[in-house]
Amino acid sequence: MYHYPPHYKVLDLETMKNVRLYQNTPLIVGNELILSAYASHHLTKVLRFPQGKNIILFNGDGINYSAEVLQVKNECVVQILEKTPNLCESKLNLTLAQGIAKGEKMDFLIQKSVELGVNKIIPLFTEHCIVKLQGDKLHKRIAHWQKIIIGACEQSGRSVIPDLIQAMNFETFINTKFGNGFVLHHRAKQSLLEIDKINQASIIIGPEGGLSDQEIADVKAQGAQSLLLGSRVLRTETASLSAIANMQLLWGS
Repeated sequence: MYHYPPHYKVLDLETMKNVRLYQNTPLIVGNELILSAYASHHLTKVLRFPQGKNIILFNGDGINYSAEVLQVKNECVVQILEKTPNLCESKLNLTLAQGIAKGEKMDFLIQKSVELGVNKIIPLFTEHCIVKLQGDKLHKRIAHWQKIIIGACEQSGRSVIPDLIQAMNFETFINTKFGNGFVLHHRAKQSLLEIDKINQASIIIGPEGGLSDQEIADVKAQGAQSLLLGSRVLRTETASLSAIANMQLLWGS
């Protein structure tokens, strides 16, 4: 089977209608706008998007902005045509406090949690955390995760950018306010079906090695409830996404 080279992409009419790009700038109906270098490259070099067609822009304010592509050579110029509220956000305000997993696992976790509607992501350094990041390496990784969040919003149709909190130690996290905290571990007894409907929750979960007994005890001392997702022991990425999906099904949308 022939595979197109990575710089080339065939666009049909339906695909063109659904092209969405993030712009970190005020978007005003009637104004013309030069797209950012990254967005211009993606639109013109990767997608080969034609002049004269429309795209959707968003800047994190919860609004979709329809824009016509006026120019694609040298720099990409668009004109904002109209704006419409984007009503795809869940009724459930959900925070994921995630022990930092290795490499692509953490990237995958962040991407899919955004697609599933999480509102805030807090990367945690825990006792069993293998990943050691600090200084410039940590800043670069946070910037990398931020790009993943934006890409997931573009793909999933969201116009609100979830908050990515600076990575912190577990000890710092448990001294913050996290209403309706649920700590996931396989020794828990309570299931989601035993919990009354809520509109805000925080999922707390360790990395590949899980949370230590002391960390579980400490977070429970701050009011978090233990939560069991089933009779099987799940990997961290499976447990986090399963919890998000089930909470959205029960209490969100």
